Amino acid sequence: MAPFQDLLVEHLPHLRAYAMRLTRNRAMADDLVQETAVRALCNIDKFAPGTNMKAWLCTILRNQFYDELRSRSMISAYAAIPRPAGHDSEQESRIEMKELEREFAVLPEAQREALSLVGANGFSYEEAAEIVGCPQGTIKSRVCRARLTLEQRLRGGRPEAPQEPVSERADFRIAA
Repeated sequence: MAPFQDLLVEHLPHLRAYAMRLTRNRAMADDLVQETAVRALCNIDKFAPGTNMKAWLCTILRNQFYDELRSRSMISAYAAIPRPAGHDSEQESRIEMKELEREFAVLPEAQREALSLVGANGFSYEEAAEIVGCPQGTIKSRVCRARLTLEQRLRGGRPEAPQEPVSERADFRIAA
């Protein structure tokens, strides 16, 4: 196998994990990864050796996902994806994972994507920003908000807006 194909095969597990986060469906994720691999091989001349191949492949995958999502067939298939049912009462860790998956699924799409890229796929903020096509600060903000929201929801509360430190708040006491 050529070096490019070796690298492509090496990144397939990461692509599949990212595709699973986007689609939440094994069959659709597998199709998305396959289409990404085909597009990468067809566009091998557009890859600049020495650059981040993982980020390049994830960008192809993300663009393919959104292209398909915009098409009518993908929209109806995405809406029909069965969601995980019930909890396994015998294994607490499985319950916690299901809760995390449920709360993760209701995060705004931009936050889900940012947290998935940085948290689950191990991209740096800079790489994630390159993949998504937005400033690095935006990715950092989305990841922060997603983590805060998940933490609050998993503790049973509603997410709160981050507060500034007490030392920086203005003192608005009413004199009696």
